[in-house]
Amino acid sequence: MGRCSGLDFAHAISILEAFVSSGEIFQVVFFLGLVITLTPLLGGWMAKVFQGERQLLTPVLGWLEKLVYRLSRTNPTEEMTWRQYAGAVLAFNLLGFLALLGLQTGQAWLPLNPAGQSNVDLSLAVNTAMSFVTNTNWQAYSGENTMSYLTQMLGLGVQNFFSAATGIVVLLALIRGLTRRSAETIGNFWADLVRSTVYILLPLCFVLALVLVWQGVVQTFSAYPSATTLEGAQQVIPLGPAASQIAIKQLGTNGGGFFGVNSAHPFENPTPLSNFLEMLAILLIPTAIVYSYGVLVGNRRQGWSIYAAMFAIFLGGIALSFYAEYQFNPAQGGQNLLEGKEMRFGVANSVLWADVTTMTSNGSVNSMHDSLSPLAGGVALFNLLLGECVFGGIGTGLYTMLLFVIITVFLAGLMVGRTPEYLGKKIEAFEVKMAMIAVIAPSACVLILSAIACATDAGKAALTNAGPHGLSEILYAFASMSNNNGSAFGGLNAASPLYLWLGTLAMLVGRFAVIIPVIAIAGSLAAKKITPKSAGTFPTDGPLFVILLIGVVLIISVLTFFPALSLGPIVEHYLVQAGRTF
Repeated sequence: MGRCSGLDFAHAISILEAFVSSGEIFQVVFFLGLVITLTPLLGGWMAKVFQGERQLLTPVLGWLEKLVYRLSRTNPTEEMTWRQYAGAVLAFNLLGFLALLGLQTGQAWLPLNPAGQSNVDLSLAVNTAMSFVTNTNWQAYSGENTMSYLTQMLGLGVQNFFSAATGIVVLLALIRGLTRRSAETIGNFWADLVRSTVYILLPLCFVLALVLVWQGVVQTFSAYPSATTLEGAQQVIPLGPAASQIAIKQLGTNGGGFFGVNSAHPFENPTPLSNFLEMLAILLIPTAIVYSYGVLVGNRRQGWSIYAAMFAIFLGGIALSFYAEYQFNPAQGGQNLLEGKEMRFGVANSVLWADVTTMTSNGSVNSMHDSLSPLAGGVALFNLLLGECVFGGIGTGLYTMLLFVIITVFLAGLMVGRTPEYLGKKIEAFEVKMAMIAVIAPSACVLILSAIACATDAGKAALTNAGPHGLSEILYAFASMSNNNGSAFGGLNAASPLYLWLGTLAMLVGRFAVIIPVIAIAGSLAAKKITPKSAGTFPTDGPLFVILLIGVVLIISVLTFFPALSLGPIVEHYLVQAGRTF
């Protein structure tokens, strides 16, 4: 295979032949096929849970739901206005933040600390608490060397459940806003939270945790044992109750690793089957909830049209990533880039995981994205910069895509000269303004905070690479935190004070500057009447709308970030083709 500077057809065919001959393409096709197959099965069941209907687990876990209501003195039938709903979201997350902060800063005096971990420094504790409360799970620490078992379970593990459930309940509020007529309320936050946790997250995590323990993921309260190496040195082997946290970190699109190297650690991801199931778990709920959306709005075609737009962008990113990783690389003597890949499972699993985790706001990694080729690393970065709207986090991905739907419908209305409508609700100035605030806020964080880091000595001192690769490291860090993904590109000292405090701000804005506008939109739409369809109604469940939606998502993202991407992964790609590395 000769050197190629462009995407010519013959070169692309040779790359495809190499990919097919490796046999890895069959796993990728099987994986994607299984995701599509499970989508309506899980999505249909989840829709029943969200509607409060009797379903398979009601006889098994119904008592637990009622017990929670009784202990918390909650009336699940009492409805909330959008302001009350937003207030409950903020109050609940503030309480979680303070609880996690307290656990970290006092863990040295608390039980279940067999390794004798000291109290976490305040700046790191604040960053970590904000990270897990916002479903980001950005980790500027190594778990086995920093957190006690109690902090991991009662703090990080619990927030993995609640932050994931928060994304679901905000989506449910928006769906009610779209489906209710002239209503003042959008549901009950506490009832939505309890049902999502008790019937969906807990049972799925219980089953996955058992399977992971079977595959060799550790789950123990034993102290760290010592082992003698072949050289005669003593090595401490970190353990802990990992399997339970791995299950929710994947299913809840959280991503925070029990151990420092995340899912590249053999105690978190020991076998090819565990690797496959953990990747599947990342996509399982985010894809299924799109189908649930179609059921809840009474039009499955609406759900499938959004699903098609998401999946098309997803496939495009995967195709470009594999092309980049399997092409001729002059900087490495024509060899594939193997450094930093998960060689236990093959290069394809590293590349596929990188796309799955960045498309879903999961953030777990089984290889270092810093070691991806410039284009593949650029795809992972661009996935984050899309706003995590392609499947994204549980609930968060779909409500972010619905913001783009509102913008798309508004633009389509301008083109045909009609008042834009979606599901019979008129899209007016308030909804568009709120949608734009929610889209712009994380993007502004990425660009402004990256500029601060690039312009300060403290920001540049944290880099291990120069040139465009160093810029990619900074962009990726703030893109990951601002869009609540949490994956790390690598090569950046994220524990420096500048990145800890700026990162805390990025995660706060990236989460709640989106959630509050979404709930406000829900309240505004719920108060409106539903307009019957007419001959002039623009259809939002067909191929034309899917193409328009994809175009709006890509155009907004490209216009916002193309200059930064040009100076980072794009220019690095051409320099690597010329034999230069950084």
